[in-house]
Amino acid sequence: VGLPPRGPERARVPGLLTGADSRPGGGVLRFARSELLVRVTAGGAVFWGWDGAEPTPSYAVVGSGPEPDPRAVLEPDTGGGWRVVSERVTVAVSRHGAVEVRTPGGVVLRRELPPRWWEPVGAVGGARWLQRAEVPADARFFGLGGRASGPRLRDGSYRLWNTDPRGGFGPGDDPLYITMPVQMVVADAGTHLVFHDSTWDGRVVLREGEEGAGSGPDRPGVSELRMDGGPLRCWVLVGTPARVLQGWSGLTGAAAVPPEWALGYQHARWGFGSAQEVRRVVAGYASRGLPLSAVHLDIDHYDGHRVFTVDQEAFPDLPGLAGELRESGVRLVSIVDPAVKVEEGGTYAAGRGVGPAGAFVRDAQGREVRGEVWPGECAYPDFTDPQVRRWWGDLYEERLRQGFAGVWHDMNEPVSFTPPVFPDQTLPRSSRHVLEGAGGDHREAHNVYALGMARAGYEGLVRLRPAERPFLFSRSGWAGMQRYGGTWSGDVETGWEGLRASLALVLGLGLCGVPYSGPDVGGFGGSPSPELFLRWFQLGAYLPLFRTHAAMWAGRREPWEFGPEVLEGARAVLAERERLRPYFMALAHLARRTGAPYARPLWWGAPEERALRDCEDAFLLGDSLLVAPVLECGADRRAVRLPRGRWYDTATGEAYEGPGQVLLDAPMRRIPVLARAGSVIAVRGEDGEPELEAWAPAAGRTGSGVLVRDPGEGFGVAEVERVTVRWRGGRVVVEGEDGVELKVRMRGLRGGG
Repeated sequence: VGLPPRGPERARVPGLLTGADSRPGGGVLRFARSELLVRVTAGGAVFWGWDGAEPTPSYAVVGSGPEPDPRAVLEPDTGGGWRVVSERVTVAVSRHGAVEVRTPGGVVLRRELPPRWWEPVGAVGGARWLQRAEVPADARFFGLGGRASGPRLRDGSYRLWNTDPRGGFGPGDDPLYITMPVQMVVADAGTHLVFHDSTWDGRVVLREGEEGAGSGPDRPGVSELRMDGGPLRCWVLVGTPARVLQGWSGLTGAAAVPPEWALGYQHARWGFGSAQEVRRVVAGYASRGLPLSAVHLDIDHYDGHRVFTVDQEAFPDLPGLAGELRESGVRLVSIVDPAVKVEEGGTYAAGRGVGPAGAFVRDAQGREVRGEVWPGECAYPDFTDPQVRRWWGDLYEERLRQGFAGVWHDMNEPVSFTPPVFPDQTLPRSSRHVLEGAGGDHREAHNVYALGMARAGYEGLVRLRPAERPFLFSRSGWAGMQRYGGTWSGDVETGWEGLRASLALVLGLGLCGVPYSGPDVGGFGGSPSPELFLRWFQLGAYLPLFRTHAAMWAGRREPWEFGPEVLEGARAVLAERERLRPYFMALAHLARRTGAPYARPLWWGAPEERALRDCEDAFLLGDSLLVAPVLECGADRRAVRLPRGRWYDTATGEAYEGPGQVLLDAPMRRIPVLARAGSVIAVRGEDGEPELEAWAPAAGRTGSGVLVRDPGEGFGVAEVERVTVRWRGGRVVVEGEDGVELKVRMRGLRGGG
């Protein structure tokens, strides 16, 4: 809408290599029709950019990016090309412009073929481009943001355009709310992450490879990326999965650590309707002895759905309600939508006074772009403008004054309910944005709109309450969103397919650097059966964000609404979540320090194990626990694939040896959860105080764990201590870094607890 037609285009490829100049960490290679900057950074991350593209400015990369590696030097390669050799990686560029990423031993992890551009002839506008890459035949693809069909991404086309799927979604729906041009590729030769840093609309076509039979040739895996514009620039990180995500965290920013209470169980509903109903639901949890950390209010608590308002009839004393709940250990969390109702006063009038042109997105003629959202006709803040972000962040003072302890951002793809006018139910692509002063249109700004909103909200909350870590999560986002908080699944469909999609989304987002996420337990829009609800609840209890949520027309989500068997099963897994709260807190701090997600694929510690790479129905929670949710209707047993080593069934204490597959009982009251032999985790004891729990290593072996002490509500640095588990004189002992034996609850010993 509003964009001139592209008209005829001229195709271009780099052409032949004509020369090279050394630069710190690499150099610039000149081709007949382009030039390529190649740089290896001090942490081992590789950057290259075509046509003068530099690492910054970037919405994903923090600061000015990592410094070049002074030891990495550009030198001639075979066949007339050049290469940059470093300790961790070698980058080779052919004389036609193909770029290879190799291990120090020379094994090729990725080969990007010479790119191709299509440039408008005689018209203003950037080039479209295509980048095709080859990976080893055994490689598996993961990532690309939140994909319901994952975590392993099979052959197919994946769009890069943040999209509200307009209702419940399942594994066949794509794209969804969070898309990122970020792939993690796992192969026998090694693991690498690749990030093509362009915010424009695009599409990735993936095709897994095939190994040749006998002495036949392999067919490599292929990734083909087409972008509608933006710079053609790329980052690649290589190493173990842990090292790759630690490098990604360093490049795009450390994950925000949620407050401790946000790692407990939370209940949300669109349609509470009144303070009285909130009190009734909270009292229901309390009377049944079920722990509850937070209640989330949806748009129905607003006055006419207008953001930063309260329906005074339904919620006549919201601060009083918040204080009352806080005394019982329950926080209130508020929805915040970006669209602002067009009206005489209120937030809209204040926004028009921000900066020289007001806070809202405009078209090329300077008119406000308006859409239709819950309040009616709305304007959209331009979160790519620093002045607007500052203004918006200050508005959260009203939410804090109302007693809210956190916020969740919704509808921020952004959404407009006017598809005949705005394709994809979003803003016209011709809408103008500030883009940090560079200027541009919605084609470039769309995918980072929610990222800018999250930054505005997070920085505002930090200014308003500098002694407390904010709690913020967002439906949409982009690379780097972990700096400001997490996300949730959005409107996942109620059904067994939706349950499977819930796990896929959490694992895939974790591999893109977003460690804190979770689904709408029970699905958003339907009425789950008692069995489905309990199995979803059991999965949610082991995911970072544990929250039930549903639409006003959907069935209830309180556990007691599904009968006594479900209530008792929910009670048991809620008690286990509470017991594991210190462990979740440790994982949150480790995610910030190392980039490792809380929930990890089974292949996390052994990517060379092909059977683990194809396992999508179980996951690791940290290094210590393996969770095997029940994802099929009627199942009371399930096969569980084990990584190498000894694993204990936490319910029965029975030990199993991996690698291999075992068949475990999964009655309605529980799902299989196994503990790694030699692990040590912090748990909440029966007296409510933290204690250590260790699982005995196999005879003659040792184990270890990492203990993290939360510094409290603020931004203090968590204390980290590594402990060792070993056999000594016929008994198992746990020692701290100073060699002092620690008091622990030992499990996994014959006759022990």
